[in-house]
Amino acid sequence: MIYHVVPLAEWNAGRGRPYAPDSLTRDGFVHCSPDEETTLAVVNAFYRGAPRPLVALLLDEDRLTARCVWEAAEPAPPPGVAGGTLFPHVFGPVDRAAVQRVLEVRWDDEGRATGLF
Repeated sequence: MIYHVVPLAEWNAGRGRPYAPDSLTRDGFVHCSPDEETTLAVVNAFYRGAPRPLVALLLDEDRLTARCVWEAAEPAPPPGVAGGTLFPHVFGPVDRAAVQRVLEVRWDDEGRATGLF
């Protein structure tokens, strides 16, 4: 499974079509993470101010019709993620059938993501 972070309202907005976040147009791919620990580091680095609830989509890479390529973070991985960690990038919309679970981000009292449930 690979992970993609999105505000729940954004995920729910296009139920009848494949999911295509702004990053697909802006960066040419959908940003994903390889595991829960890396996903939480990404949330803490880039999504602390995102609308809540914030969820992580668990994607079955084998069920994606778009190409998925594992690449190094540019220019560097977020704090708390080891250098050399590869991130899955999906080069097309995410098929809703590839989403196996939707987990909500859990936050502590200081606004840091601490887990997925």
